[in-house]
Amino acid sequence: MGSDTGHSDRAAAPTARPGHNRRVNGTWILLVVIAAVAVTGLANRGNLQAPLVLVTIGSIASFLPGMPRLELHPDIILGVVLPPLLYSAALRFSVATFRRHLAPILRLGIFTVLVTAFAVAFSASALVPDLTLGAALVLGAVVAPTDAVSAVAVGQRLGLPKRVIAVLTGEGLVNDATALTLFTVAVSAVAGTRVLVDSPVVFFGYEVAGGVAIGLLLAVVVHRVRGRMYDSPLETVLGLVLPFTAYLAAEEIEASGVLAVVAAGLYMGHRATDASVATRIQERAVWESLDVLLEMFVFAYMGLQLKFVIDEVRESGLDVHRAFLYAFAVLGVVIAVRPLWVLLHWARRRLTREVGLDRLGRDQFTGREYLVISWAGMRGVVTLAAAGGVPLVLASGEPFPGRETIQVIAFVVAVGTLLIQGATMPALIRVLNVADPYERLYAQEQMERARTISGTAAEQHLALLAKNPPDGVDAEALQRILARVNRSMKARLEAQQAEEAGEHEPAVPDSGTLFEKLRRSVLRAQRQALIAARDNGDLDDETLRTVLEGLDVEEAAAEERLNRRTRY
Repeated sequence: MGSDTGHSDRAAAPTARPGHNRRVNGTWILLVVIAAVAVTGLANRGNLQAPLVLVTIGSIASFLPGMPRLELHPDIILGVVLPPLLYSAALRFSVATFRRHLAPILRLGIFTVLVTAFAVAFSASALVPDLTLGAALVLGAVVAPTDAVSAVAVGQRLGLPKRVIAVLTGEGLVNDATALTLFTVAVSAVAGTRVLVDSPVVFFGYEVAGGVAIGLLLAVVVHRVRGRMYDSPLETVLGLVLPFTAYLAAEEIEASGVLAVVAAGLYMGHRATDASVATRIQERAVWESLDVLLEMFVFAYMGLQLKFVIDEVRESGLDVHRAFLYAFAVLGVVIAVRPLWVLLHWARRRLTREVGLDRLGRDQFTGREYLVISWAGMRGVVTLAAAGGVPLVLASGEPFPGRETIQVIAFVVAVGTLLIQGATMPALIRVLNVADPYERLYAQEQMERARTISGTAAEQHLALLAKNPPDGVDAEALQRILARVNRSMKARLEAQQAEEAGEHEPAVPDSGTLFEKLRRSVLRAQRQALIAARDNGDLDDETLRTVLEGLDVEEAAAEERLNRRTRY
């Protein structure tokens, strides 16, 4: 996601097809969004993987009579769809966790991408007559970056250790910048255009430094401006604008827009504690909704391209069966390279550890965890966007070699990895049984420590207020008020203890989840009774709205705890 394929001096973007009706296309896109929401809801109710269902149904729907091609310009995908997805993931990602797992994240996000790209390049240039080595390297850069959205979702639900989830998430924040930088260099070499710096290594360093610098600079500015607003809706809107601004600003100086977005998201997420409670709650809800919307659309969009990819191959004069044969061969290479490379690293670490040459200390991951990481190689919409950004012609005016073949291979790799690796990921996690038995215990210890720190701070501050009363406040009245505050704090602590009491009680399996469900049902009963009283004229609407706001906060907290228990 680093280099914008739309820059004229970097990689010419494809032109729109004749007869393309933007108004109809926009209407159909909205209809697809609605359909994707409905399909996702049904898939979630049936405990199915929504991305797989959306891609499958989208592929079938592409053959329906009268279905137009929903075609988005690569600039739209890279500049509009990806920045909020990246930014939202970075907001939730801990800077400390990123630093702790920096080595495996960079190994996967940089070296695995490069190994995959070059393995595909050499294989494709040998297999596909239409592809020169340079064009095959373009293809390698297109199919190299992974999209761990579905893998992370499945892993959270099935109890993958947090360190594995962290590495997969961190890889997703880095690998697209590597792939698209390589894509820009390879396209420029084949097409005869120029990039900012001729040296690939220097160019990559510039993209990294420039992208990170732009992202951090804008994030610092936005954070300081938001700190003086005291207006939650405006603060949320400013946060929504930031990822798009960071991406476009970095692309203007030909730096990595992806890393600009990631850097801005990591900074803002780390400083989120400076924002007000209202802003944090509102922003969390907005980004969660936007995430779901964009992810559903992306997977549906991928599936809906199938028929039109076949039509393009046929119209270009290529044999459809031969083109798909090449595509499945490359798919096999893509699926094989990642496990071989990741497990090779694991074997090397194990061997050097046994002979006493490993100076890196204890490995972070077990062999089973390495196997899960190696299989999380699903591709996504970045692959399709980059393939769409391959220029139509070279600088000399000749057609770009093998462009149609690159398009069909990119589609097969994106959808094939999702359907093959994504569909088998849950079974692999269950068979390997990689859940960490000590992780839940560690989480409980951390929660207990947090409660202790919070309780001690409350007691100390109450004592400080008692010794230093505000000016003009009667000492006796102050003591009564402080006693009320103390009772309120103790009631909150007792409520927390009640929420977690008996969570591991053998007589009631998963009693913590049952507690949250029952509590939520009580809150809903209260809401229904209040609404009925309003409808009967026994309660005025203003009072109802005020009371419901408090109930909404309690129910949202209960639902968040329930979701957290379901994930972990």
